[in-house]
Amino acid sequence: MSKHVAVLMGGWSAEREVSLHSGAACAKALREEGYRVTEIDVDRDIAQRLAELKPDVALNALHGKVGEDGTIQGILEVLQIPYTHSGVLASALAMNKQQAKIVMAAAGIPVAEGCVVSRHEAAKAHAMSTPYVLKPVCEGSSFGVVIVNAGDPPPSHLGAPDWAYGDAMLAERFVAGRELTCAVMGDKALDIIEIRAADGGWYDYNAKYSKGGSIHILPADLKGNLYLHVQQLALKAHEALGCRGVSRSDFRFDDRPDGTGELVILEVNTQPGMTETSLVPEIAVKAGFSFGGLVRWMVEEASCDR
Repeated sequence: MSKHVAVLMGGWSAEREVSLHSGAACAKALREEGYRVTEIDVDRDIAQRLAELKPDVALNALHGKVGEDGTIQGILEVLQIPYTHSGVLASALAMNKQQAKIVMAAAGIPVAEGCVVSRHEAAKAHAMSTPYVLKPVCEGSSFGVVIVNAGDPPPSHLGAPDWAYGDAMLAERFVAGRELTCAVMGDKALDIIEIRAADGGWYDYNAKYSKGGSIHILPADLKGNLYLHVQQLALKAHEALGCRGVSRSDFRFDDRPDGTGELVILEVNTQPGMTETSLVPEIAVKAGFSFGGLVRWMVEEASCDR
């Protein structure tokens, strides 16, 4: 009898729509691979639903809060349902950008200088010298991210009463240059993609998820030992945070003619997008995995105590 896989998707975070696309793609691929699949749009009764369903495995296709911050992982641990991706601690740690930076810096991984401020403070006065980036401490998919350039006033909209991305903001020195991302699968770093927004701007939500919004260069054109160095840093970050399964690390590399030449890690994604056009599946194809093969690997690698 084939394994029964519960695909957890949707939820109520800001990344709900992205998660629904990831979950639907994974569910379709798993059925084609011969698994019995139940798709669950996660709500606050999820523990009861899983206890009643008793799946053999949970494929976690949730993004953002609850699905990516250790919450759903804790529920799955209590219910003893094997699950994909990272466990409670690694998920919570990677989701908090400031705490993840502290751990990665301690492991010798280069990070950009920064500090945590409240959104209300950031709305009234510059958090640091321009140019800098403000990002919610615990969000993904570029939600709430603001780039403050030289000459810009403080971003007053952060003080709006309808702000939906939390009060804590991470201010980081802006690192110009190229956007790179490297996937890790198990204990191996895969290839690196350079990402460019098709409109020449920055890699925001629309560039990430609109058809034709971004240009992916795979493998990234990196000279000398730099390609291997990025792979080593991605694996080192995966291990320092205690990640499991698949993760994706994002970097900035300033190789402009008058640039600094620096390479910094921005963050580690423990629940990267999983549609057939997402970055990790694209990288996995180059490593010899079809989309179906990738999700099969994730399900077969699932466990508790992650």
